[in-house]
Amino acid sequence: MKCGLIGLSTVGKSTIFNLLTKGNVEVRKYGGGTADEPNVGVTTVPDPRLDFLTYTYTPKKHTPATVEFVDVAGMVPGKARDGGLSPTLLAALREVDSLLHVVRCFAAEDIPHPQGSIDPARDAELLDLELLLADLAVVERRIERLTSDLAKHALDNAALGEKELALLHRLHDGLEAGTPIRAQLLTEGEEHLVRGYRFLSQKPVVVVANIDESQLGADNPAPELAAYAEEHALALVPLCGAVELDLARMDAADAELFMADLGIEESGRDRLIREAYHALRLISFFTVGEDECRAWTLTAGCSAVAAAEKIHSDIARGFIRAEVVGFDVLKAEGSWNAAKTKGLLRLEGKEYPVRDGDAISFRFSV
Repeated sequence: MKCGLIGLSTVGKSTIFNLLTKGNVEVRKYGGGTADEPNVGVTTVPDPRLDFLTYTYTPKKHTPATVEFVDVAGMVPGKARDGGLSPTLLAALREVDSLLHVVRCFAAEDIPHPQGSIDPARDAELLDLELLLADLAVVERRIERLTSDLAKHALDNAALGEKELALLHRLHDGLEAGTPIRAQLLTEGEEHLVRGYRFLSQKPVVVVANIDESQLGADNPAPELAAYAEEHALALVPLCGAVELDLARMDAADAELFMADLGIEESGRDRLIREAYHALRLISFFTVGEDECRAWTLTAGCSAVAAAEKIHSDIARGFIRAEVVGFDVLKAEGSWNAAKTKGLLRLEGKEYPVRDGDAISFRFSV
């Protein structure tokens, strides 16, 4: 899974990137080799279930799920309208699966805001508009090209071209009305038809409210931004980037004491990584044993044979059945063998929809 970090300048985006990846890129000023070059880092998905399984089995190898984060340069309102978003930035964002939109809620006199004032809801809307306008430009160019090709009878499949053109006109009308593509309720077939465009406003978005330390512990530290996120059906994670970055760089014991002093029950870093994971409707299933305990990433609703494919194509090709036990059952019984002895393992076929937390052993023959 790959997530892109976006935001206006001076929002603390690179601080959040360092927090998520435990990296050390330059902050205050964008820290790539050039203004266009993205920072890239990989982090593990925190999962207490995998920690428990590893403690229980003491395997030779422990492999959590991972997320790749891409930090692009701060975006400038109005650039997309003028066609001024850099090709490097657009290419980097089109490659990601979801977006973390970092919005500044903290005040700092030594860090001037590019819009002259702190207004989180305004900033969220400004950047959403940039994504929408970037997609509108792509749609308009494609409509022009398709219309020309259809008039010249230059398409091998004119019927498919007509279908795509009708869909693009519908998307165009929605974008002009201010509706992002993710909110335009495409069918599975329509999503497949436009998948190659990798529209920015079609990607799932998690809003990150970068708050002041003084706002930590508040029930609703960014009310206007929370209202905006709710109106647009977006997940919202408030955190204080500066404090969380200090936490991420401490050892576990010191971090626990620091969190207790601040009244923080769970690190914002863990919450944000988990929300990024869930934004894509991803789940984890586990394989366990003395050699390795591993979390595998799967889209919610996928079948057992799709899970087998994640591990190895031969397992999917020779699939016989899956032995499945839910994590809660496995934890309660203490081991796979104990659950099996009590008859708590289930035998499932290829079409079984894998559930979050399933531990699975695949039987196959090739």
